[in-house]
This record gives sequence, structure tokens and C-alpha cells, in this order.
Amino acid sequence: MKIICSKSNLGKGVNIVLKAVPSKTTMSVLECILIDTSSGEIKLTANDMELGIETIVDGRIEERGVIALDAKVFSEIVRKLPDNDVVIESDSSFHTSITCEKAKFHIIGKSGDDFSYLPYIEKNESMSISQYTLKDVVRQTIFSTADNDNNRMMTGELFEIQENRLRVVSLDGHRISIRNIELKENYSSRKVVVPGKTLQEISKILSGEAEDMVDIFFTQNHILFEFDQTKVVSRLIEGEYFHIDQMLSSDYETRFTINKREFLNCIDRATLLVREGDKKPIIMNITDGIMELKINSFIGSMNEEIEIEKEGKDIMIGFNPKFFMDALRVIDDEEITLYMVNPKAPCFIRDDDETYIYLILPVNFNAASV
Repeated sequence: MKIICSKSNLGKGVNIVLKAVPSKTTMSVLECILIDTSSGEIKLTANDMELGIETIVDGRIEERGVIALDAKVFSEIVRKLPDNDVVIESDSSFHTSITCEKAKFHIIGKSGDDFSYLPYIEKNESMSISQYTLKDVVRQTIFSTADNDNNRMMTGELFEIQENRLRVVSLDGHRISIRNIELKENYSSRKVVVPGKTLQEISKILSGEAEDMVDIFFTQNHILFEFDQTKVVSRLIEGEYFHIDQMLSSDYETRFTINKREFLNCIDRATLLVREGDKKPIIMNITDGIMELKINSFIGSMNEEIEIEKEGKDIMIGFNPKFFMDALRVIDDEEITLYMVNPKAPCFIRDDDETYIYLILPVNFNAASV
């Protein structure tokens, strides 16, 4: 095999597929990036058996072939090459040379015969969404997936399609994040749970342009994302997702509107007095026209007042400040509306059209110490 391509094109392709190289595996060939030019394109592939990424790199093929190169070594070499054309050449014994200007590396590759190519996905069930929207939806929900495998379903996000609506849901047992998207076309109904890791990696690759589209294809066990000469295939998380609709009450006893940035900054200041690992709640005392925020910790105490527009009952309620900050950081509205029932019931943050809904569970606190 012999190919020639620019360092920038090669580097971009390597960085894309590197996201699917496993950190630990018993199959050494999966620690490689596969370079396959047998079909007349320079195709890079990596696959950890849960997530697989394939991308096409622009360049010239002088001699077709297939070679698997150690991903860590290959990516570091490419990263540190001069900014010029790169020549990659391998022989029948998998000895590979990588040349750029006066730099020349020799490394031993592996046969591509044992490499696990991406599973074949029949493209008969698809959905299209803009890169901007998909990237935004992931940003606004991914933080409330669970980061451990105690409940695997919580490590993924529900993608639920009904006609021209897409609902994306994540939860971790303490909070729920929901985004409702209007699609440009009607699609057949579908519910799948996509691993959070897959969505995070896709979000890093997407350009995020509103006019660039992502085509999404579904099978019973896999989901395929196609965009910008790149394919990302992921296993789905099997099983039935949580019945969240019964948790989404529209009842409330207290409703108030507040400036989002002012609210976020206030909580951020309060967390200066909380050491990592401390479970000190932030207390919200909501009365007519004013919300007082208080925090008491081993370091000290703080209280601050913010103007609000309130209707309904007064309420004093405590929350994990991190959960509130996570939600506030991803909401783009200048003003937000919160709905509460009582100090032991979830708080909802949602807009009038319910394009976003954030549910946050309160925490108990000792009223005497407030």
C-alpha cells in the first residue's frame, strides 16, 4: 500500500477515529487504526466493539492495500509531523514507513484480516437532523446521564420519535433532562437508548453548522450516524427505558420567573464555601418578589437576595447546587420559570412550549440551622 495526503487531512481523520480506539482490550488489533484503500478511497477505521468510527481522508492512492497501525504510536507520529504532504507505504510483511519532508518513521503494522469492520447497517429506517441541533441537544442533556454502570440504562439517552417530534431524555436518579425537537418531516414511531459515550464522541466530531445534516439510521441493535464523510456506528442499550411521563406533573403550588444569569452567578458564588465531596444544600426561601439563597458549610455561610416574579405559595426548599448549575448553564433563555409543589417534591424548570424540561429532586435540610 502507498498513499499520499496532507498532514492536516490525515491528522483530522486520525483524531476522528481515535475516539473509538479502546483503552483496554484483549484483542491487540483493536488498539490499531485500520487504513483501507482497497475500494479506491483512503478509509480510516477504529472499533471498540461498542462504538465504531469510519472516516474518509482526501488524498492520493499510489498502491491499494490494507494495514492496521498501532493507534497511539501512529496518532502521535502524525501529530508531530511537519505541516506538509505525508507518504505512508507498507510492504507484504506489514513494515510501514511514514515520511514527511525530512522526517521518516519505520513501524511494524498488523494484517487487517483480523480487524473488526463496522457492522453492516441496512439504510431503510432513517431520520435527518441538523448538526447544530444534534450537538445542542447533546450539550443540553448529557450532563444528567449516570457515569457508572450500576444501572446501564442511566448511562444512555432515550431517543423517542413520534411523527415530526424527537424527544431526548437523560436521567441519573436525582434529575431528569428533556429536550423536545420539531423535525422537518414525519417519521415512524421509535424508541431507542443511545449510550452517552457515543453521543459525547459524536458531539466532539460534529462541525455544528445549521445547514449541515446528520442522517441517522436504526436497526434493532445498532444506530448509525452519517455526516461529513464519516460514519459512527454504536450498539444500542437494550431494555425498556424508565416511564418518565408519570413523573412529569404540571401541578404546582409555587411558580416564579427569575433572571437566569443572576441566578446562576449567585449559586456559583455560594459554592465557594463548599468543599468537593461536601453535601451541603443551597436553601431557597421564596417569598413575594424575593428569593433568598442561603448556604451554611464548615467554611462559612452566605446569603443573597434576588428579585423574582412569583405567584402561589411561599416555600423554603433545598437543592444540590451542582444539579441546578448544570441545568442553568445549558439553558439559553435570559429568563427562566420554575415550578414547585412542596419542599419534598421535584422542582421543574421549563419554557412555555416545553422545548426543554429539567426536573431536579430536592434534598432534606435541617430548618433549625438555616
